[in-house]
Amino acid sequence: MIVAAMSGALLGGCSSIDYFAHLAKGQYGVLSARRPLDEVIADPATDATLKARLQLAQQARAFASDRLALPRNGSYTLYADVGRPYVAWNVFATAEFSLKPVTHCFLIAGCVGYRGYFDKAKAEAEARELAAQGDDTYVGGVPAYSTLGWFDDPILNTMLRWDDDALDGTIFHELAHQELYVKNDTAFNESFATFVQEEGLRQWRAARGLPAGDSLPQRREDQFTQLVLDARERLQKLYASGLAAEPMRAAKQAEIERLRDDYRRLRDTQWQGYKGYDAWVDAPINNAKLLPFGLYHKWVPAFAALYTQRNGDWPKFYDAARQLSKQEPQPREAALERLAAQQGGAGAGS
Repeated sequence: MIVAAMSGALLGGCSSIDYFAHLAKGQYGVLSARRPLDEVIADPATDATLKARLQLAQQARAFASDRLALPRNGSYTLYADVGRPYVAWNVFATAEFSLKPVTHCFLIAGCVGYRGYFDKAKAEAEARELAAQGDDTYVGGVPAYSTLGWFDDPILNTMLRWDDDALDGTIFHELAHQELYVKNDTAFNESFATFVQEEGLRQWRAARGLPAGDSLPQRREDQFTQLVLDARERLQKLYASGLAAEPMRAAKQAEIERLRDDYRRLRDTQWQGYKGYDAWVDAPINNAKLLPFGLYHKWVPAFAALYTQRNGDWPKFYDAARQLSKQEPQPREAALERLAAQQGGAGAGS
């Protein structure tokens, strides 16, 4: 599952007053829709299924602070129904023959490879404008995001598309961003939060006497991600080859078709026909659509090794990760490489 954060846009400056006004209005809409979880759960009008899910999420939120040492604040003690399937949409863009994202830089969150909108139509208009300039573009829905503790982020109706494990894990993930966030290093931030999410969820299930979660969905996700990363690597080499535009364009399309063929072969031979990624594969594919893959798991093995070194002590782990984050980018990445090697190799996207 790919979940993009909107925090970069929300917390920084912007190049357009209209864009800033749009973000302010959208964030206000989310904040004004919030209700305390206790109130929603106690409301006789609340659907029984929603009530049960929010009760469990409320327990997971307490566990996050009590047992995982994540920030103890008002985030995820509230619920908001924003009345749409996604809370926001991110616009990704690249040049036609490049996998380098068009970046947008913000005061607090640093530079990110997307631009976020609370209105799908505005996101699609931005994508059309960039496409008219010759860029590859992709618009992706955002079920959840973090404001890095600047506001009390609510559990959103858009997060309820997931099962309980994914919902509770996302709470851990987003709180981890509040615990530690590094400017201009998406792979570090997302891998750190993903490790907290996965290990936190394992401990949360164990605390309730449940067995380890089903690894099959994660295994399929990892395999699909690797297919995309392999295709991205082939495209990277193609774009560096110096071919003229027309043969480059044809070779690019051939690599996209190869990705589709590789996926269908994997689906039909190893997944017993599971079709969960068919819609993504059958829709148009370009460079921009490939951008988000790999970032969420790249350094998970490194953080797992760091956690083991600190004997599973969450505050000591956070302190060690924070010290790591203070290093310059190249030494930090070298340290992560060493940690990942201790754990048995870097994760997807390495």
